[in-house]
Amino acid sequence: MRQKLAIAAVAALSAAIATGAVAQTRGVSKTEIILGMPTDLSGVAATYGVSSSNAVRMRFDELNDAGGINGRKIKLIVEDQAYQVPKAVQACNKLINRDNVFAFVAPLGTPMNNACFKDQFAANVPNLFPLSAARSMYEPFERLKFYGAASYVDQIRSAVQYFVKEKGKKAVCVMYQDTDFGKEILIGAEMQTKQLGIKVVETAAHKPTDQDFTAPITKLKAAGCDLILMGTIVRDSIVPYNTARKMGWTDVDFVGSAAVYDLVVGAAQGMEGFYGMGLTEMPYADSSVESVKKFVADYKKKYNIDPNIGAVYGYVAADLTAVGLKNAGADLTLDSFIKGMEAIKGYKDIFNGPEVSFSDKIRQGASSSFLAQVKNGRWTRITQPLGF
Repeated sequence: MRQKLAIAAVAALSAAIATGAVAQTRGVSKTEIILGMPTDLSGVAATYGVSSSNAVRMRFDELNDAGGINGRKIKLIVEDQAYQVPKAVQACNKLINRDNVFAFVAPLGTPMNNACFKDQFAANVPNLFPLSAARSMYEPFERLKFYGAASYVDQIRSAVQYFVKEKGKKAVCVMYQDTDFGKEILIGAEMQTKQLGIKVVETAAHKPTDQDFTAPITKLKAAGCDLILMGTIVRDSIVPYNTARKMGWTDVDFVGSAAVYDLVVGAAQGMEGFYGMGLTEMPYADSSVESVKKFVADYKKKYNIDPNIGAVYGYVAADLTAVGLKNAGADLTLDSFIKGMEAIKGYKDIFNGPEVSFSDKIRQGASSSFLAQVKNGRWTRITQPLGF
């Protein structure tokens, strides 16, 4: 009897130790991994937040239906932050402290991510593939940050390099939102023109809420700009471009970052010839890339709506996260996951995006982008990946 009791005690102790080990990894049990996604479901960027969260859920549903990852199913908790910093902080705190998530996946917005970083990293919650191309998503180095694409600065530097070297542009100008995002575009332009031995000729800043762009376009035209780099998003890309063309100013090219590479911009009236920097194929139903065509069909079948570029970014974020989790092995801890992410080399997504690789010193997985142009109301890729 004593021997049996001793054996039972040892078994109980072993189980307790094992249970304690699992409990030490937040958001992880023997059967489940809890991930959080603070995003915009009701604010000015809801078109991105809804589509990207749909695509993240779609990819995780596919994985769960196939048995999960290393025996665990993924549970995704999406919180609406309405693209407002105070609400973002509340959403992040709920995910961290109440939901006890293992990591954030595809959190939306530069200022929203920046506002959450301190509490997030203090709780050892990784930030995975945010929907922001600001350099703060991977700089300064933080072991819990992983970002997979070219930054806004990278994109604009590539654009300047291409248009100056290949198209002979000499008078480079910048039109940008007077925001952290817009200033990233200005910084990229200044860095690359300096490297090429030229200067930014003129700049024009505006508020995101501005409606009339006659004055800044007139200012840039008077400066003799032959290339305008756009630190803009949707409406403030469409209106200035149309304003310039209606003024008869046609001997100037406009190019934006991936923030303008959007279905709405491409389909807007008067946008023929407008340039944008792309990271992946646009999700058109008749895409020449079969994997993109299948994704569009599957997404529409699941959600009864066409995907936009935000859905593409969300799907890739979820898939990269899954690769890192798989690499981590069955004994999932924060350290094994970080090593699993760092083991990603030469990853290729289904959207013809750039290869993504990480290491123990690299948290930006790729830095190249390509040039696309609006032709006949849709985006057309016109270059291979560009560098600077």
